[in-house]
Amino acid sequence: MAESFNQQYEQAIKRVFRDLAQQEIAKGADPLEQARQYAERGKPDFVLAYLLEASLPDEEKRELLAYAYERRATLSERKANEMHQRFHTPFPLVLLDARKDRARARQVREGKTPQ
Repeated sequence: MAESFNQQYEQAIKRVFRDLAQQEIAKGADPLEQARQYAERGKPDFVLAYLLEASLPDEEKRELLAYAYERRATLSERKANEMHQRFHTPFPLVLLDARKDRARARQVREGKTPQ
């Protein structure tokens, strides 16, 4: 039997993100809404922390986490292009990180823990 989303990712999350999410939830924050907001900002660590606290089907959790990785990749690529235009030099490591984030998104959708 495959692991649930929470079983798969509980050990992968850094405690600091989980603690911050739990503190905000204790103050009344909606974990799903917080996860969505952080996904739009390309912050998969925060998304994961809130998803571990959210009541949502595993497939929807995986999709939102994958989207967060993709969003971060998009934002990174945009930033690399802006810096290339501004400073007239490429930023290949930023683009490499973006490619890694897209690979992580694929892994999440396949039910794997990103590397």
